[in-house]
Amino acid sequence: MRQSPSVLPLDRLDRDIYLVLEDFGARAGCAWRETDEQDTDREAVLRDLLSGQYAYPLRIVAFNAIEGWSRDVTEDIADALAGRAARERLDLSPALEDFVQANSSRPFGLQLVLPLRGAA
Repeated sequence: MRQSPSVLPLDRLDRDIYLVLEDFGARAGCAWRETDEQDTDREAVLRDLLSGQYAYPLRIVAFNAIEGWSRDVTEDIADALAGRAARERLDLSPALEDFVQANSSRPFGLQLVLPLRGAA
């Protein structure tokens, strides 16, 4: 089968792209949020979640069109949000806190004890 040429330069596609599925309520339903191309990397999605750009995120997927893979990264992002909130002492919106609690692989809001080497 003959492939069509890409309408985007390949170097713009050769990266991981993150998209957020958001719940807009009973009347509007759920949709993958439209976003600018430069705001689809992991750090931009984390920043946008923390700043309230997404009111009720449900799922986050990542894909790389050149490498030919996609996966659900919801848990990874929830873990990253929990870690950043703890490190930077950030207050999360109630909806984002619910997202983290529902999807994180580690307990949210719980300070983990770090072992001290050589301490008696």
